[in-house]
Amino acid sequence: MNDEVNEKLELQKQIQEIENIAKQYLNKDALIRYGNLKTAFPEKAIKVATFIVQLVNNNQITEKIDDEKFKFLLRQLEDKKEFRIVK
Repeated sequence: MNDEVNEKLELQKQIQEIENIAKQYLNKDALIRYGNLKTAFPEKAIKVATFIVQLVNNNQITEKIDDEKFKFLLRQLEDKKEFRIVK
């Protein structure tokens, strides 16, 4: 039971770190949209924050993301389909 609580706390800490990094690259309007997204769809918000951090780490984002670019990133995530190989 205690290990489970520790794992959840660690996961929350990691999510918070990812969000903090991603938020540094969002302008005011994109930050508002992110907050709305997080309220309505927390899992999707975490996915887009992770995606932004990956882009930053790959030097694909070097400046603030405006609302239009944020919406574009959201659409990119939604367009990605998972492919499963069925044997």
